[in-house]
Amino acid sequence: MRTIAEINDKISRQAAVVCTAEEVKARVAEVGVAQTAKTVDVVTTGTFEPMESSGAILNLGHTDPPIKIRQCWLDGVLAYSGFGAVDLYLGATQVVDYPGMSEAADGEENRERGGGHVIEDLIAGKPVQLRALGQVTDCYPRAAFETTITRDTINQFYLFNPRNLYQNFIVGVNGGDRPLFTYLGPLQPRLGNAVYSNPGAISPLLNDPDLQLIGIGSRIFLGGGTGYIAWEGTQHFPLQKRLPNRAPIGPAATLALIGDAKQMDSRWVRGCYFKNYGPSLMIGVGVPLPVLHEEVIARCAVQDRDLVAPIVDFSIPRRVRPTFGLISYAQLKSGRITIDGKPVRVASLASIFLSRQVAVELKQWIEAGKFLLSESVAPIPQDRAFMPQNLWGSQVSLD
Repeated sequence: MRTIAEINDKISRQAAVVCTAEEVKARVAEVGVAQTAKTVDVVTTGTFEPMESSGAILNLGHTDPPIKIRQCWLDGVLAYSGFGAVDLYLGATQVVDYPGMSEAADGEENRERGGGHVIEDLIAGKPVQLRALGQVTDCYPRAAFETTITRDTINQFYLFNPRNLYQNFIVGVNGGDRPLFTYLGPLQPRLGNAVYSNPGAISPLLNDPDLQLIGIGSRIFLGGGTGYIAWEGTQHFPLQKRLPNRAPIGPAATLALIGDAKQMDSRWVRGCYFKNYGPSLMIGVGVPLPVLHEEVIARCAVQDRDLVAPIVDFSIPRRVRPTFGLISYAQLKSGRITIDGKPVRVASLASIFLSRQVAVELKQWIEAGKFLLSESVAPIPQDRAFMPQNLWGSQVSLD
């Protein structure tokens, strides 16, 4: 029906019809797939959720005399300095560990602060304290350096995130007899609560289950700025078992993302902390899906009732844990599910409200002609099997 070039021409003339994923689902329910496909050019999807496999590349520029940094702390958070002399990688989950900081008056606050918070502060334009130790050489004679940096005083500052946008994820519960503190947050004993971490039917990769519309080089909304899909993400597992509608039953595809952090907005990049687990980073990511043919709309018509996730018991300290079967996102979003006959309250780590707002903001960019779609330069591999196919154990059934 259309090509990306034709859609971009309409975007440039501010004539493209753009709908969020929720709007498309409502339109399909009203007029059907075929009619919706005739009238809609782009579908915008979005999520705002913790993405701990994230971080920032920084180039500080050279001091005088120059220094070859081999240890560096930003607001007390250790940054990796094992490549260029003044290049750093700041991981979102790295904790404050500068000697003496944990004994400071605000030590408790520091223990809940990490790389994600420093990244947020830099994006917000706030000053960050830098302390560096160098390897003295003939060309890099300086041994130490201390200063304050901001996003405007350093050369490069961009996010490079090895694993974002899980296509699906798990629901965490605790069948044991003591509280557990996990990457999903606190899980209360004896099935006291359940936590999930995906916005469901508005999530980007659940609207393009086989990644037919995006690939390496695709332009996206990342943290309030323009970003790109750089590669498959770590733990990319597209061979996950799938429902007849092609939706995976658990964690499947992931993407590595990149984008200029100097153009981002701290509204969409926020440091966070999980009690007794550690710091992380919440990021808003939006993916535009070009309506090239009817099948695009058919996939985007998927509803929360058509998507499932496995309920995993974290009380078993193993990599492969038992499950309580599959549950639909419609049931999860109701706020209460039933496990073994027991009602269990449910909460989402992803902000459903802000996920919707990501899709809305991306829609507005496209409608205003400020954001063009891009052709990918290579597909995301669909044959990766890095994780065992029996990931969820024999208790998971598609029946």
